[in-house]
Amino acid sequence: MQNGLYVALSSQIALEKRLNTIADNVANASTIGYRATGVRFEDVVTGLGDKSLSFVSSGDTYMSNASGPLRETGNPFDFAIKGDAWFGIETPAGVVMTRDGRFSLTENGELVSIEGYPVLDAGGAPIQLDPRNGPPRAGADGSLRQGDNLVGALGLYNFDPGANFVRFGNSGIVPNGEPEPVVDRIDAGVAQGFLEESNVNPMLEITRLIMVQRAFENGAAMIRATESSYGEAIKTLGSK
Repeated sequence: MQNGLYVALSSQIALEKRLNTIADNVANASTIGYRATGVRFEDVVTGLGDKSLSFVSSGDTYMSNASGPLRETGNPFDFAIKGDAWFGIETPAGVVMTRDGRFSLTENGELVSIEGYPVLDAGGAPIQLDPRNGPPRAGADGSLRQGDNLVGALGLYNFDPGANFVRFGNSGIVPNGEPEPVVDRIDAGVAQGFLEESNVNPMLEITRLIMVQRAFENGAAMIRATESSYGEAIKTLGSK
């Protein structure tokens, strides 16, 4: 009986973590550049033979690698990445990877993210433009031109978010290692005047939320039934 309670509790812990990730996905269904979070669970087996028990692990979070749909805005300071790559921005937490390409130009010519953090080139340096020459024109490779002059390039990076990755803001990811610049790859590029929307499917996530909530409620009912059985057993044994 006690083992059943432990198994049920492990299931509740796992389901609570899944509930939190699904709720986070639903909340960010309209967040530019957001990648959905999932959880991988494993069986944790103790004992041997007939005495073995299978518990649910607490789970490791992972990030979906599916791209979100592109939406045309016509804004020359909006950028979307085509392919598997990320923009780099300099933040108080260090270099952060993001797919949110809502940039702007400061009065001194620095290209910054929507939060005001410097956007980096492939060498990890802030991108500096001439504020007097207006919006840049971006090539498919991320190169930036003002007039006929090449004035810089948007840095595109690769990195492995790994398990239990750390978010920065809504769509940023703090890399657990040194991100690698994307060089000479035709499968990754930049689209100017577009933004990448969240890759979350709200209806699918809400369906999952309902299923997990029901499973959580069933687990809670099983725990209550087990506790009730404990109480009855204690009463029966105590009366003898």
